[in-house]
Amino acid sequence: MAPVEDGVVTRLLPADCLAIEEIGASGAVFDILAFIMLLTTALFMAFKAVRAEPGVRPFYYINTFVCLVAAFAYFSMIAGMGWETIMGCRQFFYVRYIDWGVTLPLLTLDLGLLAGQDSVTVAAIAGANMMMVTAGYLGSVALVPTVKWLWFLIAIVTFVPVVFAIVRIFRQSVIDSNDVDKIELYGKVSLLTIIVWSLYPLVWILGTGVGAFGISAESICYAVLDVISKSVFSFMIVNMNVYESAAPPTHKEYV
Repeated sequence: MAPVEDGVVTRLLPADCLAIEEIGASGAVFDILAFIMLLTTALFMAFKAVRAEPGVRPFYYINTFVCLVAAFAYFSMIAGMGWETIMGCRQFFYVRYIDWGVTLPLLTLDLGLLAGQDSVTVAAIAGANMMMVTAGYLGSVALVPTVKWLWFLIAIVTFVPVVFAIVRIFRQSVIDSNDVDKIELYGKVSLLTIIVWSLYPLVWILGTGVGAFGISAESICYAVLDVISKSVFSFMIVNMNVYESAAPPTHKEYV
């Protein structure tokens, strides 16, 4: 643990740390569980991809890579890799940001394909996701508090167009398809995505930001969010009833 003065952890620079706050047993257990669930999901998605109907096959392939990349990241953390010491003498797993930098654009592609959105818009929103992750990483490793929170603000600003696209642009595209099953499925997976993705900045604030969360608590939160946003999302979006439905579209008015 870092030195404590008057009950407050001294904000030491990494070079000044004599000891660092590291992940504990509880955090490590959740990392292992997350690895198992993500790897299992990836293997299942890969198995189903080679047998799936053309309409749903792209989702299985995308989900395979999403969960496999995340599983790689968790395995590296379990093996004691992919981390560095940041301000406040905290252990910081930068490998999470490599994971998010790859998987968030792929999850955006999932949503875009489901919505029937054009590739240019999907690419633009995927780019915004990458900018958000980059800003989050730079904020985490910043040595000056003002710079840290400036990068966090930049990350939030780049998150705004992502949210707008998911709740408005993509949603309008799927509504225009007049496919009730897809509209309902998109509503479920997009709601899950917005809620879970919005919780990541909160964990960052409480953990890396102000240090209210220890490394284990932070790791547990991220593990739960990663499993929900990747494994649970993957199983939700491959709802076969949507892609195999032969029923004619029912016209409804959505606001």
